[in-house]
This record gives sequence, C-alpha cells and structure tokens, in this order.
Amino acid sequence: MAGRWGNVVFDYSGACVLVTGGTSGIGHSIADAYREAGAEVTITGTRASAGDYDTDLSAFRYLQLDVEDRVNVDAVAAAMPRLDILINNAGTIFSRFGLDEMDPDVFERALAVHLMSVQRLTVRSREKLAQSRLPGGASVIGIGSLGSLFGLEMIPGYGPAKTGLLGLTRMLAVAWGRYNIRVNVVIAGTTWTPLAAPVLNDPEFSIPHLARTPLGRHGVTDDISGVVLAVTSGASAWLTGQAIAVDGGYSVMG
Repeated sequence: MAGRWGNVVFDYSGACVLVTGGTSGIGHSIADAYREAGAEVTITGTRASAGDYDTDLSAFRYLQLDVEDRVNVDAVAAAMPRLDILINNAGTIFSRFGLDEMDPDVFERALAVHLMSVQRLTVRSREKLAQSRLPGGASVIGIGSLGSLFGLEMIPGYGPAKTGLLGLTRMLAVAWGRYNIRVNVVIAGTTWTPLAAPVLNDPEFSIPHLARTPLGRHGVTDDISGVVLAVTSGASAWLTGQAIAVDGGYSVMG
C-alpha cells in the first residue's frame, strides 16, 4: 500500500501525540500525518477554539496555547492524559507584526516563544513521556530552522532562539536517555507554508537560495513531516541528540 511518501507507510495506532502550533503549515502537516497513521493527535493554537480557523481541524483534539504564558504552558502539559510523542513546533517571527527582534525586549519574547516555552513544556511532560511503551521509546522533536545553523540578520531573535534549541536537545538527550526518551531536532529548510510564501515568492531571495540548494527546489510540508515520523518510529530507536537538516542540501553546499 502506498502512502503519502510513495513507498513508506507508518503505523502509529494507539500513540498519543501533541503538536504545538498544529493549525497550519509544517505543524498541521505533521499532525495530519500522525492522524493518518492512526495516532490520537492533540494540536495547539492561539485562538479560543478549533472552529476559529478556516482549516477543518475536527479530526484533532484542540487546546488553546499562548507559549508566552507560563501558566498556560503548564496547563497544556497537565491536560494530556498520556503522551508518547511531543512535537515542539509553535513559533512566529515578530517582524510580521512590525516589531524589531534586535530590540532587547522583543528579543526576549523571541527566546520565550522558541526556547523557554519549549523547555518548559518538555520538562513538564517528562513523567508522561517516561511511561510510554511506544516502539523505540518516547520522542521529543524540536523544529529548527536554517537560523539554527547560520547567522541570519533578518531574524535576529528567532535565529538565536532556534540555535539554543540545539543545545537544549543535546542536554535533554543525555539527561533523559535513562528514561528511554529520545530527543532530536528536525531542521526545516525553506518550506512552502502560508508564513513563508511571501519570502519564497520574492525572486531576490528565491533565485540565489535555489542556486545554492543541490536538490534545486524549496521544500513542501510533507518533506518535513515524513522525516519527523521516521525519527519518532521504532526504526530510529538508537537515534537521539541529533540535529537533522531537511533542506535539500542547502546547509552542506560549499
């Protein structure tokens, strides 16, 4: 039977998955892929209910989450009756709202959204993850970006926060191996999402970027979700503490 990736079909029947920021883009693709594979999937978003989105989210359990609100983060962790896989995907770029991430106050918010909240939700979820009986063990996946690897002036807060995610991942992988919890980062290259579309449609950005990309195209969300499902599967049972760049080869181009 062929799945969305042609010759690969995943079976996550009975697994309990939490995907933050699962209402659109990469997060939604990941959540939908787990749902299609049989998992029970909870997604989070910033709006009051799933019905407040244009996308049909009825197949998922929905929890409202403001990642800058510590109490809210703790409440989401507590609301999960059990947990096998945690996908820390939620994020934003503050320049979309006319804010300068170089400003120390906005920079601090970028760290809160993309690093501090990830640490908080993950640590609050440890006990439930440690009880997982998923083949290969429980998994925590962070979603990184090219800003995790390069100094990019256009994202002066987002990039450093995503770089910090690499260190957090390595530390947790070492600390939590004894609980059979694996912790990895999937670094998403330039991927077609509603958020990224204006940049990817700009020839001044896109043409030189593609010229440096060996596979010659921008990614689609299934490029990312396929790797995420592979990394959390039993086939990756000995994989932890790693940063896996899914970027068409951009990061290795000389």
